[in-house]
Amino acid sequence: MKQVKIIPCLDIKDGRVVKGVKFVNLRDARDPVEAAQAYCREGADELVFLDIFATVENRKTRLEWVKRVCEVVTIPFAVGGGISSIKDMEALIKLGVDKISINTSAVKTPELIKEAARQFGSERLVVAIDGRKNPPGSNLPRLEVVVKSGTEPTGMDIASWAKQVEELGGGEILLTGKDADGTKKGYDLEMTRAVAEAVAIPVTASGGAGKLEHLYQAVTEGKAAAVLAASIFHFGEISIPEAKRYLKEKGIPVKI
Repeated sequence: MKQVKIIPCLDIKDGRVVKGVKFVNLRDARDPVEAAQAYCREGADELVFLDIFATVENRKTRLEWVKRVCEVVTIPFAVGGGISSIKDMEALIKLGVDKISINTSAVKTPELIKEAARQFGSERLVVAIDGRKNPPGSNLPRLEVVVKSGTEPTGMDIASWAKQVEELGGGEILLTGKDADGTKKGYDLEMTRAVAEAVAIPVTASGGAGKLEHLYQAVTEGKAAAVLAASIFHFGEISIPEAKRYLKEKGIPVKI
């Protein structure tokens, strides 16, 4: 098993880090620059920055917010939210962003994945996938892709879309279970495993971490290559070193 990455996520709204439950009821968490500096010091493996209302508000990523974090971050830094063209990606890479994360735009224009991989390399392209569970008999996929911050269903099966993402050149998948997000009841292990088993590229589990055991389950049961969390880190419930020590003691390889 390769080293498992621990990744804090900065969900940004109005220039502040926020955190909600199931993509709604957002509350203020902290300043993004202060958060980025703290996570770099604590030994986070990467940092993800999501301008969560960019697509919903039909606008581009706020570059001034990204720039402030870019100036202090010392670990690989991925940015997503409102990115819908190669030009958008170029602007972010010019600022110093290491990886680009696309979600809604990838579903709407799959060719963008291929073009981005060709221009910047698959290793710099993260395709974020948000999913929800549908009840039996709904005539919808059991695990369905949703877009626009979870507000718009697509009718697409999540594992099939993940396979397509890989075929088109996506370097990794950031998978968030909408129903689990912010609940602190654990990652959606069924969804995580379905995607991880469908592709050979790394899958990062996101949405639902509430205790150390959840991180372990995402790796062992969900087959995730990395675990992303927000609430537990932002509000000081669990520290990055604590998470790494726990996983190491459980036999999971991590960078200490």
